[in-house]
Amino acid sequence: MIEGLLGRKLGTLQIFDRDGVVVPVTVIETGPCIVLQVRTKDRDGYEAVQLGFGVRRRVNKPMKGHFKGLGSFRYLREFRVAEISRWQVGQRVGAEIFEPGDLVDVSGVSKGHGFAGVMKRYGFHGGPKTHGQSDRARAPGSIGASTSPGRVIKGLRMAGHMGAAKVTVRNLEVVDSNPARGVIMVKGAVPGTKNGLLRIRLARKHAVKRRVAERKAEVEEPEEKKVEEPPAEEPRAEETEGKKS
Repeated sequence: MIEGLLGRKLGTLQIFDRDGVVVPVTVIETGPCIVLQVRTKDRDGYEAVQLGFGVRRRVNKPMKGHFKGLGSFRYLREFRVAEISRWQVGQRVGAEIFEPGDLVDVSGVSKGHGFAGVMKRYGFHGGPKTHGQSDRARAPGSIGASTSPGRVIKGLRMAGHMGAAKVTVRNLEVVDSNPARGVIMVKGAVPGTKNGLLRIRLARKHAVKRRVAERKAEVEEPEEKKVEEPPAEEPRAEETEGKKS
């Protein structure tokens, strides 16, 4: 089992479940991802597979050799796997690893908002518009702490670059999975813009439970019924007495 895949955000929409309730979902194109490299514990110190996703226009010679004629991939990422012996270069992985009801963690780069003030960035209320403060309506206010400690404390919320950072939304439910089209639908919103790169992984607790269940199924074998042998008959008292005499 692989922990996740790379995908692309297609957009958001609403669907109806079996009870007729409207569910907001995000449509994600997951794969197909191609295995380009297999990391082993003996050679690399850990077990993982490198997946390729997307298409790039220009490929230099080193990357062309790394792709081994499997395609020209734009994104390369590594994912942990349970058993490395089952994976080989050229193998395809898609939306079939996700099933309705699974919980996933989706990571992506959030939308960039440029240089933003404290009202937009942190929701500050701003200052009063009266009493001569015509130019202080959107100002953050005082940032110091008087003589003690006499400096600006680190981590103070101030204006600065907003967005364009890695964000992970955890425990999103997979509402529908369509391996034929290579798309899944997750309940709720995911970070990033349309066509943005996403990293979809099974939620940690959910992945551990599935991994344990798979290992138990492999280890447990149907126990052969033991044939019970009839107990040995004890010699009769008359026979023992006859032998003694």
